[in-house]
Amino acid sequence: MSSPFASAAAAASAIAQRLTAASAAADNPPSPAAGLPEPPGPDPDWHHDDDDEAIDDAIVNALQSASLTRKGLYVAQPHGPVADFSGLSALVAARVAEGHGEAVLEIGVEDDGSTMLFTEPQYKEAIANVRKAADAINCDVSVLMERRYPVLQMSNNWLASSSDSSENVSPDTTVPPQDSKANIQVGKSTDAKSAYVAQQEETPYYYCHVLIRKRHGQVEDVPELRVAVVGNVDAGKSTLLGVLTKNVLDDGRGKARVNLFKHKHEIETGRTSSVGLEIMGFTSTGGVVTPESVYGATAAAAGKQKLTWDDVISFIDLAGHEKYLKTTVFGMTGCSPDFVMLMIGANAGIIGMTKEHLGLALALNVPVYICITKIDMCPPNVLESTIKQLTKILKSSGCRKIPMFINTVGDVLVTAGNFVSERICPIFQVSNITGQGLDLLKLFLNVLRSNSLGNYNPSAPVEYQITDTFSVPGVGTVVNGTLVNGIVHVGDSLLIGPDSTGHFTPTIVKSIQRKRVSVPLASAGQSASFALKKVKRANLRKGMVMVSRAADARAYFEFEAEVLVLYHSTTISTKYQAMLHCGGVRQTAKIVGMDRGVLRTGDRALVQFRFMRNPEFLKVGGRLLFREGRTKGVGKVVRLGPKTSVAPDEAGAK
Repeated sequence: MSSPFASAAAAASAIAQRLTAASAAADNPPSPAAGLPEPPGPDPDWHHDDDDEAIDDAIVNALQSASLTRKGLYVAQPHGPVADFSGLSALVAARVAEGHGEAVLEIGVEDDGSTMLFTEPQYKEAIANVRKAADAINCDVSVLMERRYPVLQMSNNWLASSSDSSENVSPDTTVPPQDSKANIQVGKSTDAKSAYVAQQEETPYYYCHVLIRKRHGQVEDVPELRVAVVGNVDAGKSTLLGVLTKNVLDDGRGKARVNLFKHKHEIETGRTSSVGLEIMGFTSTGGVVTPESVYGATAAAAGKQKLTWDDVISFIDLAGHEKYLKTTVFGMTGCSPDFVMLMIGANAGIIGMTKEHLGLALALNVPVYICITKIDMCPPNVLESTIKQLTKILKSSGCRKIPMFINTVGDVLVTAGNFVSERICPIFQVSNITGQGLDLLKLFLNVLRSNSLGNYNPSAPVEYQITDTFSVPGVGTVVNGTLVNGIVHVGDSLLIGPDSTGHFTPTIVKSIQRKRVSVPLASAGQSASFALKKVKRANLRKGMVMVSRAADARAYFEFEAEVLVLYHSTTISTKYQAMLHCGGVRQTAKIVGMDRGVLRTGDRALVQFRFMRNPEFLKVGGRLLFREGRTKGVGKVVRLGPKTSVAPDEAGAK
């Protein structure tokens, strides 16, 4: 954390103390014997327990200097002090520090919802002061949305979720152009064909949302979001990622997805069979980073260029076909996604593996947003039927989601700010051929923040989950995965394992790459690739971990978990075998004991599992998922069995 961020908490604390002192002074006014004149009549904007109390000029000045209203932070007050730039700097620094390098700030509205009544000169002054305060902590400011009405309202989602199909109309018919200043107001009307769209009247005052993002000088400091892309086969997952990451529209024949495939059979069939990783970068001003935007069309066409970002979205492209479900589940559990993007083809509807993938995201408690693709080729009545079916599923007792159809920039700002609640489910309607809806999706990804940063601890001993292994000519063995805890530097000596006997082998990190760029270190919560010494790829497998020598890492054959059976056609008893996923671990496990005779759908129990092949590294509290055919269950590790455990110091001695 840089020094401005370190001082932000102290500055914010000082302002809080000033607010407390001023409030105490306001609640204990001086006696009338002080010879003060009688105060004027009560101000309707002043909310106090006793409007008849005398408030002298000294207390008013104290309240103004303490900036009880945010307006005094942004602009100079009439007949009052100049703008409190130190308070504004502390506010901006605290918000950016809280957001781990970025924040969305609403200008023109107080914390209690009242308006600041910024005229155009005051609005420009406020923006200039925010830019100045942000520049002092090495941040850029970009205006996301400017408006002339105080309340940021969402578009009319009722039309998309109405159950009356005879009166319903397509949501797209009610959306104004993006450059329109009109905002759609949600109302209640029985005439759906009229769309009951009301425009807010413009006021002479200005309001806006701004994005404040740190200019990251080092690649290792760039924040990262991991988004798992799931959906039924032929829903357009790889095509949409190709359009987003390569900044080109599709031609309807698979042009955008070709560069994402790894294997020849994927190119021939057009179906993903492996876990693909793609990155999408944003600048500190919110622009999408592409070779054309950085080097120009001529330089970008000449060859690959080195790009730099200030914010990165890592897309995990997963398979949609049923026979690759094992790979998809591994990508969902092992790659630690922050969000899930569920793709649905507008012309096909919710079919195949769509419900399976949605249930998987719900079981893992990962927030979900939905993209309805192919809207350019879908008849309106089919699109309407897909939307109704999707809304019904999201509102069902199994999902309990609130569908929010994204049609305007205001929708994006409201949903992105409240997406961490996990109940809101934003729904985008996009076309990879015409580009319709892609701007709103890019803006949503730009302002989206991770809600899982608290799950990673940089000060803890190193723990790195391996999700893939490679053998690179001239480099040697390379592993890819997510760093859960600790910080790894080039040259660090770590333990890697467990092998088939449960032992951990010493290794040294030769080099580190993050987002295709060599870096000196990797921190907790980041995805990175390590080149290793003294290790052969043949001795590695997915699900292994790298830990520091100080960590008490042990491998276990048996463990106890508290499980919930989501679905099973008959009953589950001891000796039942299923494929178990827990983080990067993926192995068949057998039930060797449980606290009740049999388990059926909806039952909870304490179950003792035993791995069939190799001991694995697990932690108490880790979430697990087991499946076998259509049988599915989730659970949490509560106790690690003492059998077949090997300490890392024994591995070092070996």
